[in-house]
Amino acid sequence: MAKCMALVVAAGRGSRFGGELPKQWRDLGGRPVLRHSLAAFAAHPQVDAVSVVIHPDDRNHYDAAAAGLGLPAPVSGGATRQDSVRLGLEALVGQAPDVVLIHDGARPFVDSGVITRVIAALDRHPGAIPALPVHDTLKRGDGGLIGQTVPRDGLFRAQTPQGFRYAGILAAHRAAAGRELTDDAAVAEQYGLAVALVAGSEDNVKITTAEDLTRAAARFAGAGETRVATGFDVHRFTAGSHVTLCNLQIPHDAGLEGHSDADVALHALTDALLGTISAGDIGRHFPPTDPRWKGCDSAVFLAHAGNLVKARGGQIMFLDLTVICERPKVGPHRAAMAARVAEILDLPQHRVSVKATTTEGLGFTGRREGIAAQAVATVRLP
Repeated sequence: MAKCMALVVAAGRGSRFGGELPKQWRDLGGRPVLRHSLAAFAAHPQVDAVSVVIHPDDRNHYDAAAAGLGLPAPVSGGATRQDSVRLGLEALVGQAPDVVLIHDGARPFVDSGVITRVIAALDRHPGAIPALPVHDTLKRGDGGLIGQTVPRDGLFRAQTPQGFRYAGILAAHRAAAGRELTDDAAVAEQYGLAVALVAGSEDNVKITTAEDLTRAAARFAGAGETRVATGFDVHRFTAGSHVTLCNLQIPHDAGLEGHSDADVALHALTDALLGTISAGDIGRHFPPTDPRWKGCDSAVFLAHAGNLVKARGGQIMFLDLTVICERPKVGPHRAAMAARVAEILDLPQHRVSVKATTTEGLGFTGRREGIAAQAVATVRLP
């Protein structure tokens, strides 16, 4: 799979917006405008990492907006947006991504569908941008009067993220240094890179003025949806003296085999939470081929999923976990298991249910070859 990185540009000072605080740091639905964008990319299963370009004076604002997302230190931007993008691309040289998605931090409503379409187009084209066809009649003004009606056939409104194969767009930005082009697609065009158009979204608006922010805030008034997702995991028994369930060591005459601590219960819960925000599965975020996660405490995985939900402005309403095995007996530990899950996710304990059952001697769990767990997560999103 191609390594994909998102580069979110948030170094502007917002001269058209007005006020002392740049628009990307303003409150929108209880979170900074930039937080919405960062959460969308951090949760996308095809985005491997997110890098952010900011003004050097805005580090405190960035730290607040990116809290809990596990992002690297931001990159300092330049005098213009184009300079900031080039500096951001240069900062990725050591990571050598295959493709990069360049996004304006003031577009808080980018969705996973737009991101997916841009990434998919990069299999066939050096660049791709989301865009919407122009439907309104266009007029060219001249001294306050109509000077000309402009044909709208073939005209599109460009959006972000604008995606490119990394080596090509880096070379294009280096060649365009010192010029002032309106977006990264224009930089690519000047360098001779073909850029495809994919379907954008009417919701993917850019906040430029205070009126834009007011309209964006109205989306949160009375809005929201409830999502329910499931998770399922299995681990086989191996030699050992205990099994780890919900971060608790439960005595047993065997252990569980796995790359991490094989906590089958927390793995199922993690997948359920990731599912509520369409963020892929646990293997996408913590691949078992990565030595960093060998023997890792699975509480790290669950906390990460919880933070991604919070980053989207979500509230975990309820978690229901069922552990399936013949032995060890889970019943005596259920309350402690629920309490530990609630502690990891900073939830009231009454929002977590832990149950246990057997398969009446049937199947691999009935033969006492391992443990299975299934989980259901209910999340409220704005």
